[in-house]
Amino acid sequence: MAKTNPFTFLQQVRSEASKVTWPTQKETAITTVMVFVMVALASVFFLLADQVLSFGVSFILGLGG
Repeated sequence: MAKTNPFTFLQQVRSEASKVTWPTQKETAITTVMVFVMVALASVFFLLADQVLSFGVSFILGLGG
């Protein structure tokens, strides 16, 4: 692989970074809220799944009653 001097490398990085389409502040806020909502839903789902599996294992092993 050919070696590139640091100055040329930084110019290339700056050139590529200028091509990036950055999200707006509104898009970032909406995406952040969506992530938190999905985390909350996943947490509730796994809590319920864990409770059901725990009940099932306890029932099968005869420790539940």
